[in-house]
Amino acid sequence: MSDFIRKGWCPDAWRPMMAGDGLLVRVKPRLGRLTRDQAAGLANAAATHGNGLIDMTRRANLQLRGVSESGWRVLLDRLLAMDLVDAGADHEKRRNILVSPTWRLGDDSHRIADDLLARLDDLPAALPGKVGFVIDAGAAPLLHDQPGDFRIERSDAGDLMLRADGRSTGCAVALGGEADALIALAHWFVASGGAAAGRMARHDAPLPGWAEGALHAAAAILPWGRGTSYGLPFGRIDAALLARLAKALPQCSGLRTTPWRILLLEAPVAMQDDGLLTDPADPLLRVDACPGQPACAQASVETRDLARRLAPHMAGRLHVSGCAKSCASAAPAAVTLTGRHGRYDLALDARAGSPPLRAALDRAAVLSHFGAA
Repeated sequence: MSDFIRKGWCPDAWRPMMAGDGLLVRVKPRLGRLTRDQAAGLANAAATHGNGLIDMTRRANLQLRGVSESGWRVLLDRLLAMDLVDAGADHEKRRNILVSPTWRLGDDSHRIADDLLARLDDLPAALPGKVGFVIDAGAAPLLHDQPGDFRIERSDAGDLMLRADGRSTGCAVALGGEADALIALAHWFVASGGAAAGRMARHDAPLPGWAEGALHAAAAILPWGRGTSYGLPFGRIDAALLARLAKALPQCSGLRTTPWRILLLEAPVAMQDDGLLTDPADPLLRVDACPGQPACAQASVETRDLARRLAPHMAGRLHVSGCAKSCASAAPAAVTLTGRHGRYDLALDARAGSPPLRAALDRAAVLSHFGAA
């Protein structure tokens, strides 16, 4: 069995994971930003060493697909040279930081994220690999509904606050002490048995007194601007399209990745392509669908073609999952289809793998149920 076949953890560039179409190599752009040259280099690397397909994840990371085992090390060296991967595998594993994608140079989000990046070695060694940090300190909060275990957010009163995921309120944090507070909360999490729970939201130990508070985070908004924002169907972009976007950007500009599978460009770029969504009301932006069969060995059903057929018929959010692992989204959706033994289980207002309203539907039955046949 290949050393790359593992389950129950998140891959990165140092530890890729074998999928149905080859190795999955995850790149975590610092501050969720690619310079123009990094975007162009990443596109070339994806086409040269993979199958040219790049997926954006719910943590604003990018996954290169179809990489061969023999070509992985060459790809890793290229990513290191582009400063898209940390030189140490342990450092890279800890660098799970989701930052408000509209940060500006020197603002609170940028400052706090930089402080935390400089102190990754201060995090506890026993912190589970899927645990992450959220820095959402802009004037207009964006990430309230995005998963992340230890969070710095803007409160509804305009102050900075520390909040543990799964808790509805947080406490005020001193200016300049945000990284200290995040690191201290991570150490408390490990010391109080949080590693067994795996995630902060599942850890029911009472918070230490210093981390408790009654502040509420401000309401989140979704950024979208004509000419500078493009949605990616199912979060996927191919290397050729990414290369075209990079070429169209000014030399000193770049692009931002987001957890909503929307690319934010730092300069206006007018481009028409079937792989870019320009309408904020496009039904595909309300759809989550994993790669499915045959790209994923865990999936027993095709997902994305079916999701594309169903999207115009949905009033709420649709989630089509190739199996019960729920990789595309952990949140409940208005309509959820879960693959099981080559057929689809249908559930409403549920997560993937929930008890179905209707079970073992074939593709035709699913399409007929929603009037999409």
